[in-house]
Amino acid sequence: MALTAWLLTCLLTADPGGHSPPHPVGALVAADVPNDKGGAISLTWQVRAEDAARIRWQLVQRATSPGQFVVVDSLPAFASSAVIDHLPNGVPSQYRIVLVDGIGRRIPSIPTPPVASRVQWFNQAKANLLVITLLLSFAVIIYIERAKRGRRLFIRRIAGLEAIEEAVGRATEMGRAVLFVPGINDMDDVQTLAGLSILQTIARTTAEYDTPLDVPVSRSLVMSAARETVKEAYLAAGRPDAYREDSVHYVTDAQFGYVAAVDGIMVRERPAATFYLGAFFAESLVLAETGNSIGAIQVSGTAMPAQLPFFVAACDYTLIGEELFAASAYLSQEPRMLGSLKGQDVGKLLAMLFIAAGAIAETVASLTGGNGPAAAAAAFLRRLFAMNF
Repeated sequence: MALTAWLLTCLLTADPGGHSPPHPVGALVAADVPNDKGGAISLTWQVRAEDAARIRWQLVQRATSPGQFVVVDSLPAFASSAVIDHLPNGVPSQYRIVLVDGIGRRIPSIPTPPVASRVQWFNQAKANLLVITLLLSFAVIIYIERAKRGRRLFIRRIAGLEAIEEAVGRATEMGRAVLFVPGINDMDDVQTLAGLSILQTIARTTAEYDTPLDVPVSRSLVMSAARETVKEAYLAAGRPDAYREDSVHYVTDAQFGYVAAVDGIMVRERPAATFYLGAFFAESLVLAETGNSIGAIQVSGTAMPAQLPFFVAACDYTLIGEELFAASAYLSQEPRMLGSLKGQDVGKLLAMLFIAAGAIAETVASLTGGNGPAAAAAAFLRRLFAMNF
């Protein structure tokens, strides 16, 4: 029996071409993957150039007990690295690479020392985000404190918001209503929240002028939030008796069903002022053109870039992008909102300066052959603003 086993081994390991088997891989290193949540080990190794043509594939084996290796991955012949994931953290394991040549011979490498995966609590690759966050937070806190001490913070004039009183005043003179459309998205959209913050100012103005307000909505949660917003505005204006709960009413969740209903309200009631502030999609043109056809003063605002051209063409005033989000601070002049707004402006200014500095550094580095301080500065700025969120 022993002789038979020896003959079988010789036959299986014989090389019909007369070539010796490939050498085991060298420089095999196993290490925990850095800056991750754990459960992964990275492997790197080297294969001799003269052996590459004779390798069919490679096997990665793992052992939690000495000598008890099991295959955890299969790799092509040209591979020189691998990441083994879905591993338990804190469990030391050994790894080895087994080469399989053209006739099925297996050549194992020397096992690595035991290594275990672990969780990293801080991702050093995202240290730039920490630096940027600290800078912005510091700027926001400084401006909030300045606003609390009564110092005037300059905010660029937003014509659409200053036109609110004019639009409501015109509706009052004509004896018509004011129509407010908060978009078609739910309360989880920041544009809807921004629109409702402006609704509070509009509702307070309509309460002071005793002008009817109509707010059709397409989401039940938006209806509840808008009712509370309008009710609070009427109370702040000293006219709680003038508040009507049905001034904020639900229509439908269907996009164009909602648009058809709102268009019907505009054609029948002919409001003198219409406000479109929130998230809009294909319905923006239909709403704006209908409001324009009845001769209403129209104020719109959205952060949807594709819809802005329609609002700009058909409305009297349009809040473009971030103007919609700055509206609550612009209207309320509340110190915390003003401080946050100015702090963000500081962040934008710093980003612009860094972008300009990076462009100059890259240009100088390319002209000087990619060496010297300019190249180092360009590399630093690239790492600082790398998109590794």
